[in-house]
Amino acid sequence: MTYKRRNFLRTLSLGSSSLAMVPFLQSVRVHAAGDETALPKRFVFVVKSSGIDKFNLVPDGLTNHFVDEKNGEKLGNRSRREGSLVDVPLAAHKLPDKLSVLENFKDRLTIIQSLSGVGFRGDHTKGFGTLSLHDSEKVAVAPTLDCLLGQHLSTGPYPMYGMAMNGRLLGNDKPENTYCYPNLSAYGPAKPVAYQGSPRKAFVELFGAAVASPEQLEKKLALSGKLMDFLTEDARRVEKQLSGNDKERFALYMDSFNSLQKIEEKKAALTDRVQKHAPELTDRFDSIAPSARIESHFEIASAALIAGLTNVITLRPDTLGVKYSELKLSNSVHAIGHLQENKASNGWTGHQARMEIEKLHLKQIAKMAKKFANIPEGNGSMLDNTMIIYMSCSSGDHHCGGHDWPFLLLGGMGKKLNMGRYVEYPKYGTKGHRTVGNFYLSLMQAAGMKTPGTFGQPDATLKDLDLKGPLEELMVG
Repeated sequence: MTYKRRNFLRTLSLGSSSLAMVPFLQSVRVHAAGDETALPKRFVFVVKSSGIDKFNLVPDGLTNHFVDEKNGEKLGNRSRREGSLVDVPLAAHKLPDKLSVLENFKDRLTIIQSLSGVGFRGDHTKGFGTLSLHDSEKVAVAPTLDCLLGQHLSTGPYPMYGMAMNGRLLGNDKPENTYCYPNLSAYGPAKPVAYQGSPRKAFVELFGAAVASPEQLEKKLALSGKLMDFLTEDARRVEKQLSGNDKERFALYMDSFNSLQKIEEKKAALTDRVQKHAPELTDRFDSIAPSARIESHFEIASAALIAGLTNVITLRPDTLGVKYSELKLSNSVHAIGHLQENKASNGWTGHQARMEIEKLHLKQIAKMAKKFANIPEGNGSMLDNTMIIYMSCSSGDHHCGGHDWPFLLLGGMGKKLNMGRYVEYPKYGTKGHRTVGNFYLSLMQAAGMKTPGTFGQPDATLKDLDLKGPLEELMVG
């Protein structure tokens, strides 16, 4: 086996391929060499709106510190009961109903509760602060975690790629037909990332040049299929509608266009891999139903990661105005957040409606994980080197105080992180409490990045606690 691997490495070369082939060929090389640590690492951030309910994330047999001890009533923000650190393996506990779809991945699932992200504003959302941990709800003032990881890990055309249900628009188009700015990701101050709102356009942008027919390219781009021409024309159309300060601000967004030609060159070198892994283009990509668009976004994200087009994807599966009509809910996500024990349009309580929405997202996460688990990589699978993070832009509550911020981790990171565990930190302000900043440092360190002592703005209220470094309970070794 050793001889065969060495012989393979000796004969393998880039040939006429450009540097864009490096992600794929590097994976093949390390597989042959048996060097598991050199396998590519990937992240998927799934950031929902209106909080993730912390009450129904506690496995059976464990004390639920987020409900009243006597009557079982759900406790609100900053109301976790007193208690020490909880760090137990999931193997001995049945997952709660909300997470049942992940039962087959229990050994690769870690639930983290009661981290805090306080000290920066956000009523319904932390905005850019969600992933940068700065006071920057509407204006980017620092790079976000997904962009930092993307710049470190991705050698494909896109450092990171984002898809969203909707967000701030530059033109008069509908969010399902164009780019939008969900105020979530940024490469730095005043450098927000545009997310693709349209599944069909995301398909064409990522895979179109390799798999689309001339008719499909003509419909969304141009008969020649030149993406640069299409985007330049689209940008000029938007620019004509602006004036004064708006035009100056728009110039900031235009910076990303300068690298598009290089992106296309890299994608061209990945044509064979893209053709193999691109999803099937169907009418579902044109649906405006939330569940259909979410499913399409997950499908496209999975294919983009498999094809090596990027190593980091951020998905925004809903926002406050989204209505899950397929669940017979006429209430918006925002309205449901206020219902609590009151009834939604279909008879569910607000808490139940929130749980069913989260289960819809988790179903897609499970499908993505299964797909990655079936792709051999090194001595394991692609899932062993991919981390899917399910979180919210507003911690564990509709109005985001940020004192109890839950996270679901699914996958692996080259055995750098402890998986198959339930970890719950002590209440905000008490000894042993930790922050989202410590968690983000853990992800960065697992990805092989050099990390500072802290990440994001410090919380002055916690000045007496030691909040440096990654989460010890999450790190291996």
